[in-house]
Amino acid sequence: MLNKRKILLGVTGGIAAYKTPELVRLLRKAGAEVQVICTPSALQFVTLHTLTVVSERPALVDFFDEESGNWNHHVEMGLWADAMVIAPCGSNTLGKMAQGLCDNLLLTTFLSARCPVWVAPAMDLDMYKQSAVRENLTLLESRDVRVIDAEEGPLASGLEGKGRMAEPENIVTVLSEFFNPPYSQWNNKKVLVTAGPTYEHIDPVRFIGNHSTGAMGIEIAERLEELGASVHLVLGPTHLSPNERIEVSKVTTAEEMFEVCKRHFPNYDGGIFSAAVADYKPKNASNQKIKKTESDLNIDLVPNKDILRELSLSKRDNQFTVGFALETEDAEGNALKKLKNKNLDAIVLNTVGETTGFKSATNKVKIFDKKGRRFDSELKSKTEIAFDIIQTLDEWGIPK
Repeated sequence: MLNKRKILLGVTGGIAAYKTPELVRLLRKAGAEVQVICTPSALQFVTLHTLTVVSERPALVDFFDEESGNWNHHVEMGLWADAMVIAPCGSNTLGKMAQGLCDNLLLTTFLSARCPVWVAPAMDLDMYKQSAVRENLTLLESRDVRVIDAEEGPLASGLEGKGRMAEPENIVTVLSEFFNPPYSQWNNKKVLVTAGPTYEHIDPVRFIGNHSTGAMGIEIAERLEELGASVHLVLGPTHLSPNERIEVSKVTTAEEMFEVCKRHFPNYDGGIFSAAVADYKPKNASNQKIKKTESDLNIDLVPNKDILRELSLSKRDNQFTVGFALETEDAEGNALKKLKNKNLDAIVLNTVGETTGFKSATNKVKIFDKKGRRFDSELKSKTEIAFDIIQTLDEWGIPK
């Protein structure tokens, strides 16, 4: 299940670094793409040339390549990766990760990464038992960094005990199991997902829109894909994008989104419609830029097609539709009306606030279904909220 997965492998200073060429070889054998980033001290134990050869990509250690002058872009690497593994991860790097320090390329990339991150600690047994090390590991775990626990055996000091980096085969197994989750009802389902805003043209340079970034819908699409679903994402204008394994149709207007959804929905098991579709559009968009004058400007607006309602009213018995509602008042009442009037199987309610809704990295939702069940989440990252939504729908028998 690592085929075509993009793995960032961080290597820190320590005798266990001698195992990393074998780890890279096993990841490549499993079909993964591997980008190695070393700390300067790692090069005392393993060479960039070796890691470059086995990974088939230039292994990196510095922000700039002195020969070419190229910048090794930590943000791009953090966005590129499906997973990041730091193995071996010494106590020095653990401490810096816990404190948010970034004095080398590896740490800066870690702070930029949006993907799941694992650390495989490696150090002598007394160091591994040190309270400061244990506290750093606990702190990182509380921030969703996953720990591949050290193993027991002979250590470089001559002592024997817990502190050895997990064997490369075991690290590959951890990653493979993560990307091959247990069976769920989403496995092999075809799901249409909408995300982002729509822009309704006033003239060639102006539009009516909203503040949606599409982040919530993209997270949902990616979580569905991880659970084995085949996902088609219909995405409004945004600077964000999902991983390359998800089919994407980019649209701008509500009419364009409707046409794509209408064409594809009959061939899917159902849809999760999280897009913030504009309710209205200008009746007559100008072909030329409207010039400013001293007079008031009046723009006649007409309703857009209700994508969710039209698709949901025409769905087959074996199809499902899940909608989203963003409300500022009488939130539950309005969401429940939408659930009924649009013939939905379930609806996800979120509200506008400083830590929820558009542009926020976090969200807090309530989910209702047509059988009267409900789920209330805590305030969490949108990644975690996406898991909550999908798991709740799965438990409620959606998809059918």
